[in-house]
Amino acid sequence: MEGWDPQNLILPEVGKLCRSQSEYLDQHFKTQKDVSSSSTSSSCLLSEWTKHCSDYDNRLLHLRTTLMDRTLSWISSSFRAKASLSNLNLTLSASSQYGTALKRLLGEELRLLALQLHRIHFIRQYVETALRLEALVGDLEDVVFSSGNHRPGNMFAKFSTLLTSQDFGVKEEKLLKAIKVMNDVEEIIVNVEKSQQWHHLFKSVDHRVDKTLAILRPEALAEHRALLASFGWPPKLLASKVESGGLSKLLNPLLLMHGNEKKSYAQSFHVLCTLQQLHSRREARKFKTLGQKECEIRLWAIDELVTPLAVRMEYHFVKWAEQPEFMFALVYRVTRDFMEGVSDILQPLIDAARLTSYSANEAWVSAMVHILSGFLTKNVFPALAERYKEKDMKLEVISLWLHLVDLIVAFDKQMQSLLRYETCLLFPDAQRRGISVLIVFCDRPDWLKIWAKMELKDGWKKLKAVLKDAKAWQIDDKHRVDFDVSTICEAFLLSSREAHKAPFVAESALKIAQEMIDRCQTLPDILSRAKFVRSTVARFFWYFSNVLLLHCRNAELPPEELDGSAFVRACESINAARYVESKLQEWSDDASFLEMTIAESNSNMQEQHQGFYDDSFFEEEIKCLAELETNWLMEIVAVLLRQFENLTLEYNHTEDSNAFIEALQSLKSQLHVLKKNLNGKDFLDLWRSVADGLDHFICGSILGGDVKFSKKQSNEFGTDMQALFLVFQPFCARPEAFFPCIRDILKLLAMSGEEVKHLLVGKKSEKYMQSYGISHLRFDQVEKTLRKLKF
Repeated sequence: MEGWDPQNLILPEVGKLCRSQSEYLDQHFKTQKDVSSSSTSSSCLLSEWTKHCSDYDNRLLHLRTTLMDRTLSWISSSFRAKASLSNLNLTLSASSQYGTALKRLLGEELRLLALQLHRIHFIRQYVETALRLEALVGDLEDVVFSSGNHRPGNMFAKFSTLLTSQDFGVKEEKLLKAIKVMNDVEEIIVNVEKSQQWHHLFKSVDHRVDKTLAILRPEALAEHRALLASFGWPPKLLASKVESGGLSKLLNPLLLMHGNEKKSYAQSFHVLCTLQQLHSRREARKFKTLGQKECEIRLWAIDELVTPLAVRMEYHFVKWAEQPEFMFALVYRVTRDFMEGVSDILQPLIDAARLTSYSANEAWVSAMVHILSGFLTKNVFPALAERYKEKDMKLEVISLWLHLVDLIVAFDKQMQSLLRYETCLLFPDAQRRGISVLIVFCDRPDWLKIWAKMELKDGWKKLKAVLKDAKAWQIDDKHRVDFDVSTICEAFLLSSREAHKAPFVAESALKIAQEMIDRCQTLPDILSRAKFVRSTVARFFWYFSNVLLLHCRNAELPPEELDGSAFVRACESINAARYVESKLQEWSDDASFLEMTIAESNSNMQEQHQGFYDDSFFEEEIKCLAELETNWLMEIVAVLLRQFENLTLEYNHTEDSNAFIEALQSLKSQLHVLKKNLNGKDFLDLWRSVADGLDHFICGSILGGDVKFSKKQSNEFGTDMQALFLVFQPFCARPEAFFPCIRDILKLLAMSGEEVKHLLVGKKSEKYMQSYGISHLRFDQVEKTLRKLKF
C-alpha cells in the first residue's frame, strides 16, 4: 500500500459504473462534505479498504505457496514412478530368459486386480442401494404401522366417527406420505434395474412393500366408502316406476356436494387415485421384469361408487329373472342419468391426480356393465347351460339364450353410444374388456361353444326356410341384358347381387351370415371372436356350398340335352358362388377380420391351422366356392364341345356344310342362354374356353382326317370358319383372334403352289414359318396340312 495516494487516482465516469457500485457510493457519500479527506466517513472507508486489500494479498500469497508445494510433490511422485518403471523395465530386459514369463505374470495380476476392483465396486453399489432401500422401507413401515390401524380389530373401529374426527386430515397426510415413500422406492428400483438385475433384493423389497399396501389399500377404500355413505350414496332406485315402464330422473349425490363435503371427497379421491397410480406402476414393472401377470386396470374410486349400487340392483335382478329386458333397462338408465356427475365431478379429479389415459366416463360405463355381466355369469347362464343338456329342454333354452344375446347386443350398442365422443375407446383391448356384457363368453369357452351351435342351427333353419320359397333361385330379369362390346369393361366391375346375376338365396345366405358376425362384434377378446366366427359363419358357408353343389348336380347336363333349363340351374349356382366369394373376400379385407387373422397367427391356433390364414380369414371357404365355379364352368364347356362334336361328325366325313351350320346354330343358342344367365366374368372365361376348345378340335379334325382340299373346298372351309367366327362376334370385336390354329390353317389353304413349295423345302424353324404368318402350328402340322392341298 506504499505510495498509494487518493489524489493521484483517476476516477471512472459515472455512466460507466455498475449498479452495485453506484448504490455503494450513494450509500457512503451522501453529501459533498462526505467526499473530503477530512470527513469521518472517508477515514473509516479508507481504513476498511486498506484492511481488505491486505487480507486479499495474504490470501493470494498463501495460494501461491500451496500451489508450489503441491506441484513439487506431484513432480517428485512422477519422478519416482518413472524411476520405478524404468528399473522394472531394465530388470525385465536384463533377465531375458524370465522376462516373458514375468510380463505374462504381471499382466495376469493386473487383470485379476481389475476384476477385484470391479467386484468391490459392485458390492459397494449393492450395499449402498440396499441401505437406501432399507431406510425407505423402514420409514414406510414406521408410517403405516405406527398409526395403529394395521391390527385387524382396529381397522374399522373409527369409521363411524371418521367424518367428524379431527384426525381426518392427519390420516390423509400419513397416506400421502406413505405413498411418496413407496414412489421413492419404486424410482430407485426402476433406475437400478437398468444396469443391475438384483432379483432377490427387489423381491424382498416388493414383499415388504406389498405387505404395507395390503394394509393401506383396504384402509383407504374403507374411509372412502364411509365418506360416500355420509352424503347419501348410493341413491334410492325407483323400482316401482321401472316396473310400470318408466324411470324418473335419479338424484345424483355427486352433484349435491358442497363445501367441506366436496373438499373431503376430493382429498379422498385424490388419495385413491395416487395409490392406484403407484399400484399400476408397480404391476407394470413386475410384468416387465419379473414375468408376473399384469392386472387389469380399473379405477378404484369408480368401483367404490358402483359396488353399493350393484347390491341394490341385484335385488331387482332376482325378481326379473323371467324378464331380463328390465335388467338391461335399469342398468342403462342409471348409467346414463349419472354420466353428467361422473364427467363434471370425477374427470377433473382424475386429471388433477395425473392419471393419464384414464376416462371417468369409460370407467363408469365399464363398471356398470360389469354389474350386469357378473349377475348373468353367476345366476343366469349356468342354469341355461345345465338345462341345455336336457334333450326335452333344448328348444326352449335355445330360444331363451338367443333372446338374451339379442338383449346383450342391443345393450352393448346403447352403452357404447354413451362413449361415442370418448377418445379412450382407442385403448388397448385389455382396457376395453369391460365395455361389453359378452365378456361372459370370453372367460367360458364352453358357453361360447354352446352359443355358436345355437347360432349355426338358427342360421341353417332360416336358410332352409328361404330355400322353400319358389323365388329363392330367381334372377332379376332387368339385369339379363344383351352382351354389348362397348360396355364390356363396365360389365365386369361386379359389385351388387344384380351385377353378379346371383339368385335371391345368395343374398339371403350373406344376410344370415352378416347377422351372426354383427352379434359377436362386441366380443372383447379377439380370439374368442375369431373362434365364434369360424364355428358359425365359416361352417354356414360350407353348408351353403353343399347346397349350391346339390343344385348343380340336379341340373344333369347330358351331351344330347339341348334344352337350356339345365344350363340355367348350373348358372344359378355359379353366380351365387361368385357373389358369395366376392363378399367373403371383401369381408376378409375388413380391419376387424384382419385383426382376427393376425391374432390367430400369433396364437397357439397357428399350429392347428397353419397355412390357412396366409391371405384372408375366409381363405378355405373362398377356395371351396372358386373350385365349385371352375368345375362347373368346365363341365358346361365340356358339354358344349361334346354336343358340337356329335353334330359335326357327318361334316368331318362328308364336308356337309349343312351339318356344320346346324352345329353352329345349336352352339349359338346355348351361348345365348348362358350369356343371359351367367355373370359377365364367368361368361367371359366360358366363351373363351369354348373358342379355345373348338380351335383345337377343328384343327385336330383336319390334321387327323383324310380330306383333300381343292381350291373350291378351301373356299368352302373358309366360309364355314367365318360363320364360326360370327357366332362369337357379339362377345368381342375380333373373334378370329381366339382361333389361332384355324387362322393359321386358313393362311396355309390360301397359299399358292410356289409358296407351298418354298415353305416345304425351306428351313424348318419357327422364324421361317413366322415370315409366312404361321405362328401357332408346328412344322410337322404345317407340312401335313400343305400335303392335303390339291393344285
